Amino acid sequence: MCDTCGCSDPNAGVTYHKPGEEHSHENPHTHDHEHHYEHDHEHEHGQEHHSHAHDHTYSHEHNHDAHTHSHDHSHEHAGHQHEHDHSHDKEYKIEHDILDKNKMLAERNRGYFDAKKVKAINLVSSPGSGKTTLLEKTISELKQGLSLYVIEGDQQTMNDANRIHATGIPVIQINTGSGCHLDAEMVSKAVKQLDVADNSILMIENVGNLVCPALFDLGESHRIVIISVTEGEDKPLKYPHMFHSSDICIINKTDLLPYVDFSVEKAKEYALQVNHHLQFFEISAKTGEGMDAWLGWLRKL
Repeated sequence: MCDTCGCSDPNAGVTYHKPGEEHSHENPHTHDHEHHYEHDHEHEHGQEHHSHAHDHTYSHEHNHDAHTHSHDHSHEHAGHQHEHDHSHDKEYKIEHDILDKNKMLAERNRGYFDAKKVKAINLVSSPGSGKTTLLEKTISELKQGLSLYVIEGDQQTMNDANRIHATGIPVIQINTGSGCHLDAEMVSKAVKQLDVADNSILMIENVGNLVCPALFDLGESHRIVIISVTEGEDKPLKYPHMFHSSDICIINKTDLLPYVDFSVEKAKEYALQVNHHLQFFEISAKTGEGMDAWLGWLRKL
């Protein structure tokens, strides 16, 4: 699924689950391969003659659900002459095709959201930064006055979606298998299943990862990167693409500042070196400290 970064198993299917549903909606991607390899190699060594004859045939059959693809690769070597077809070696082009397709679908999502006056917020962070706890606290404060929806992204489990479901807000879980991020197509399918209403806020909790999600626009109105004081203040320098592509940086778990070696001011300084337009919120989702400023920003959307 994530051919760009190469970190996923192409056999892993993306699934969509709503809490309480017995069956998931899947996008299976399977491969059936048959390989045949033949090699004829003739040598004649002598003062008068030295020749090589190679015959390589290599075939693949792929079965993608209802689609079948066959590929034949042949190589013949005579007198050290080679003829190769490198149609599968264009990794650079494939990567750009993936990102270009995602960009097109993201713009389609953005147009859909604009037409329905939906504010989509892409929450990104490394694992364990406190995204889900922040979402729970945010929902509990805003659900009476605003229409809220949530998309949860994780490789496995319904854990986070079940936590959000307990708040009474519509939520859908996307399990990416071995994939490391959400993409625009996944969000589009999830939004259709959620049936997001006009004039609402859609919170998208991306897969915990500060690398690949930076490359994939989802069609969001705002991208918000969350770091916690337990992670180290140099995160913006280590993962600059994520901070450069974000609008807001939330520094979470500030209640732990007395117990960790973390400088909020230094973290902000590093982040502003990467993106001088970043806006900051210092929050403890656990104690509620700093939440008022964050909630006020959301109410103004």
